[in-house]
Amino acid sequence: MSIVLIRQDGKIGIWQKAFQDQYPDLPVYHFEEEHPKEEITMAIVWKHPHGSLSPYPNLRCIASFGAGVDFIFEDPERPPDVAITRVVDDALAEDMSEYVLTAIMGHLKNTSQYVKDQFRGMWSPKPYSRISDHTIGIMGIGTLGTHLAKDLRNIGFKVIGWSKNPKALEGIPVYHGAESRKEFLSKSSVLVCLLPLTPETREILNRDTLNLLPMGGYLINVARGGHLKEEDLIPLLDSGHLSGACLDVFAEEPLPKEHPFWDHPLIQITPHVASVSDPASVVPQLAENYLRLSRGEELRNRIDLQQGY
Repeated sequence: MSIVLIRQDGKIGIWQKAFQDQYPDLPVYHFEEEHPKEEITMAIVWKHPHGSLSPYPNLRCIASFGAGVDFIFEDPERPPDVAITRVVDDALAEDMSEYVLTAIMGHLKNTSQYVKDQFRGMWSPKPYSRISDHTIGIMGIGTLGTHLAKDLRNIGFKVIGWSKNPKALEGIPVYHGAESRKEFLSKSSVLVCLLPLTPETREILNRDTLNLLPMGGYLINVARGGHLKEEDLIPLLDSGHLSGACLDVFAEEPLPKEHPFWDHPLIQITPHVASVSDPASVVPQLAENYLRLSRGEELRNRIDLQQGY
């Protein structure tokens, strides 16, 4: 039994070293080095090349390096019955919460706009709003969404949530199902998307959905670029229905230089940095699942292959 690491972002050496430092006896291979493919039982992947899982006849688990798994399901050559797991990490949840809080407060106090004004040499004071003025709507009440909802509530925000299935959070109303989505959106002055990306949720942030937000609503997308129908956003900003958007994820990454989002004054762009897996924190749970696999035990954070999350 062995592990192969598959990713193309230049960080694979960092992850391999983290395994070697913490678990020197585990056989962990870089997918581009020579390795015994028939011995591989776990592949740990991040946006892997399609088809790169096919050479492993004894593969029993595909593990994501992070919280997202949509890219695994998008591989048409993925072994269909192999277990899939994801990372659930307190550090990831806290990082995400801090990012979203930063984005919300930047919107309330206009700080992101003042940064742009500074580079134009503009002195342009604007009215600001307060925590008590806003209801934060969180689409997706999973591990990250729950953590965020509790943090926002604890500092005084009114918080509501929406999910596909019923969820219960103490002190936080959670709507569920398509029939309640309209009411949820109509109450959300700031909408945060933390949904998993599935065929059902792809382009769920579209003209019809975003038009249901109150006039002057603000969008924060920190889930996946595929949730947003990109061509629908700018008309909603230009019409004044939306007051702005903070986007950390995009349909194509890196965002192409010619993309119209770069030049729009009401869009704040960050390069998919809201919550990034830390090898020191994440390697222990990946290694634990490998050991569980070797002992025939139930895997932690296993994905429902039918639901896609």
